[in-house]
Amino acid sequence: MNIHSDTDVLLIVDLQNDFCPGGTLAVDGGEEIIQVINELGELFQHVALTQDWHPKGHISFASAHPGCNPYESVETEYGWQALWPDHCVQGTTGSEFHPGLDLSRAELVLRKGFRHNIDSYSVFLENDHSTPTGLAGYLRERRLERLFLCGLAYDFCVRHSAIDGVALDFECFVVEDACRAVRLPGSVEATNKAFLEAGIQRISAGELRLPAK
Repeated sequence: MNIHSDTDVLLIVDLQNDFCPGGTLAVDGGEEIIQVINELGELFQHVALTQDWHPKGHISFASAHPGCNPYESVETEYGWQALWPDHCVQGTTGSEFHPGLDLSRAELVLRKGFRHNIDSYSVFLENDHSTPTGLAGYLRERRLERLFLCGLAYDFCVRHSAIDGVALDFECFVVEDACRAVRLPGSVEATNKAFLEAGIQRISAGELRLPAK
């Protein structure tokens, strides 16, 4: 698959310390994808990163709900919200990008999840499915049309981002070997099904190349 330099963007989702081994919400093998993502970054003219950026006491933290534990759910004004250990708190080491990630090609860092009373899995819309992050407008203004998503986690933020991206008329591909999953019961299977139904292709990094000159 040839990369279209003018209209394609590599979208790196939440590759932060708290989602990597040693972090408070570590995704198994999260650090294993850094090298392949850095290599992908060398192929793309346009690279954007997203960053979970929660205030203390965020609605998604189990610690903000007395009597609740991580991985339970609570009902909120915008629907059911999964509860997580405190993670990616603004200004902490856990919220920083993994030090192995090459940021030199990044044209945009978009922060999400910074509103106290609403979470944001998708890089396009917060979890009420109506509050925009502003990413869609940025991409359209720059005439970027195809999105190649990678990062953490495959079955949550990457999933919701790709689904919303297609709904917003972007063509989305998920670079599967440049992602890792949380793997809650049934979450990967549900993600694969959702991608199939939305027409989102799961590809490998090795399929991507620059056109021959």
